[in-house]
Amino acid sequence: MNIKITGTGSYIPNVITKNADFHQHEFKNLDGTEFPHSNEETIQKFKDITGIAERRYLDDTLNASDIAFLAAQKAIEASNVDIETLDYIIVATNYGDVKKGSIQSDTVPSMATRVKYRLRIKNPGCVCYDVLFGCPGWIEGMIQAQAFIKCGMAKKCLVIGSESLSRVVDKHDRDCMIFSDGAGAAILEASEDGGGILAHESATYSYNEANYIYFGKSNDQESDPNVRYIKMNGRKIYEFALINVPKAMKSCLEKSGKSIKDLKKVFIHQANEKMDEAILKRFYKLFGEKAPDGVMPMTIQELGNSSVATVPTLLDLVINKQIDNQELQKGDIILLASVGAGMNINAIVYEY
Repeated sequence: MNIKITGTGSYIPNVITKNADFHQHEFKNLDGTEFPHSNEETIQKFKDITGIAERRYLDDTLNASDIAFLAAQKAIEASNVDIETLDYIIVATNYGDVKKGSIQSDTVPSMATRVKYRLRIKNPGCVCYDVLFGCPGWIEGMIQAQAFIKCGMAKKCLVIGSESLSRVVDKHDRDCMIFSDGAGAAILEASEDGGGILAHESATYSYNEANYIYFGKSNDQESDPNVRYIKMNGRKIYEFALINVPKAMKSCLEKSGKSIKDLKKVFIHQANEKMDEAILKRFYKLFGEKAPDGVMPMTIQELGNSSVATVPTLLDLVINKQIDNQELQKGDIILLASVGAGMNINAIVYEY
């Protein structure tokens, strides 16, 4: 028995916000002091580092659970699965539903339960829960679903990553330009066909790293101190990721029994273009190799960082040939990897 992805889907929001749309923002340092550079300089430096030129935001009528449902519908259609035979619905998220203009996260009922309700699934044996694992949440959900199938607890699982980070960013923090919204989903099933998940790796580093990403007050000292926003120590995250992510990817690949030369694609969480390129370079260097051209598809330039949604969205777009010069063939060996709040790291080696 193998455990395979039989269908994928994604939802990319319609609202496009370009870097120029931030020219009027009043960016401040963490202590509330003014930036020494103009917005134009700040935004250009941001673009040079992250690669982000634009990002996608939800329109005012949608929430994260809505787009999780929309991505799920596409994955279900692609897999042709009978929804009443789903054993688990697992939704990776960080903030649940945050309605436009609200300062409160809504996580009851769970996002997964809301998706099941929208799908109109009657079977009470379809169990629903959410995963809080930072940006690597969708991959972790896939690892959990694989475990359920492997031990006989399930045959078919729906795993979704959905987030609306635009609702929890501090407009006075330049990091607000990184984050975006989106959703991606996959059906994971037991299969008699070859391939599927070959190996996985997962870890939490918290001894010194737990608060690299956190919820904190606005950089604007006049703002309500009781309202919290997503915050991060970008330099610490960058240094942490460059050391630890390549090692986790290497360990995962070695567990799979595959060679670095077998890898056709590497799907890394779309966090920062320069960081992802450095991770890829270091990963290949661990094997004494140079990364091949085109091995790492990228969407961050247009879609930004949608946290748990980046990897499943990227995978769905490549599978459906929606990214120029990127496609998968049956039998291709691919690696999925992510890093985020926790600090958490994980990876999967998969035969397509």
